[in-house]
Amino acid sequence: MAVNKDPILKRCRYLGISPAVMGIDKKSNRNPNANSRKKISEYGTQLKEKQKLKFIYGVMEKPFRHYFELAEKMEGKAGDNLITVLESRLDNVAFRMGLASTRREARELVTHGHFTVNGQRVDIPSYRVSVGDEIALGEKSRSSVLFKGSEQTVGILEKTQGRTVPLWLEVSNDKFSAKVTRLPNPSDIDYEAETHLIVELYSK
Repeated sequence: MAVNKDPILKRCRYLGISPAVMGIDKKSNRNPNANSRKKISEYGTQLKEKQKLKFIYGVMEKPFRHYFELAEKMEGKAGDNLITVLESRLDNVAFRMGLASTRREARELVTHGHFTVNGQRVDIPSYRVSVGDEIALGEKSRSSVLFKGSEQTVGILEKTQGRTVPLWLEVSNDKFSAKVTRLPNPSDIDYEAETHLIVELYSK
C-alpha cells in the first residue's frame, strides 16, 4: 500500500492549511503568505485544491479519482459529495472520534484491527460508514496502553483533548463508540474547501 510521507508542516504551508487540521499542534515560524506572492495558473489552482484533499485524508491518486467518480454518480453536487465520501472513511471517523491524534495514526490503528463496525472487526481504513453504523473501539483494545485514560478525558486521548466531535457523530455514554446519525457534509469540516475546482479539473 502506498504511503504519503511528505513532511506535514512543509506540506501544510504549501497547501495553505492549518497543521491543526492534520491533528498537529505546531506552528511554523515561516511567513504563511509566502506562497501567495507566486502567480498560479488556473490549472495550478485546481491541482492544488485536489492535492490539499488528498493530503488531508491521506489518499493517493487512484483511489481519489475513484471517490470522485462515486461522488459524480450520487445525487447532489459532485464537490459536496466528494467531501461526504472522504469524511465517511473509517480512518477519518476514528480520527474525528478523537481516538487517534492524526489520520495517519488512525489509519494504522484501523489496520491493526482496533475498531469494529456494528460489532464486526474491520481493518480496512477506506471502509465507508453509513447512517446508523456504530463504530467502536474493540473490547481488547480498550485496555491497551494506547487508550489508557480515555474515560477521564471524555472519550478521547489526552493529546486530542479539546477536539470537537462533528455533529454527524453521536458519541455513546461509555465514550468508546460513536453512531453515525447522518452523512457528513461540507459544513462539518474544519478547513476551507473549494471542491468546484476539483470538479473543473476532472471535467477537462
